[in-house]
Amino acid sequence: MKKGYTEAHARAGLTAPLPELETFPNQFPGYEIEIVIPEFTSVCPKTGLPDFGKLTIHYTPDKRCVELKSLKLYQLGYRNLGIFYENAVNRFLRDFVAAVRPVSAAVTGEFAPRGGIHSRITARWSRKKRGGR
Repeated sequence: MKKGYTEAHARAGLTAPLPELETFPNQFPGYEIEIVIPEFTSVCPKTGLPDFGKLTIHYTPDKRCVELKSLKLYQLGYRNLGIFYENAVNRFLRDFVAAVRPVSAAVTGEFAPRGGIHSRITARWSRKKRGGR
């Protein structure tokens, strides 16, 4: 770890309270949903500068689907939250899976270049991978 970055920076935002994701009953089996959030923002926990990106959620619902207004409020909770890109994507996936309980899900974050470097982070979850089924 580079000097100046602490464990507190690394863990920033992982347990901060965020709005609840709501769901509704799914009516059809075996299809995929893609949701794009083109204006995702958060804050770098080290510098306090804003981070900008696009989040894309792909999921196969089981018994529940995410309710989009609650998703909007949830993602707005990151706006002033100090959290690294990698943690934001993984936390988003963790919270999404806990609320929706899909068959599978992936969250990809594509973040605006910083210092000429573009970052794309993808986190995936599936029952097969986690549950051994």
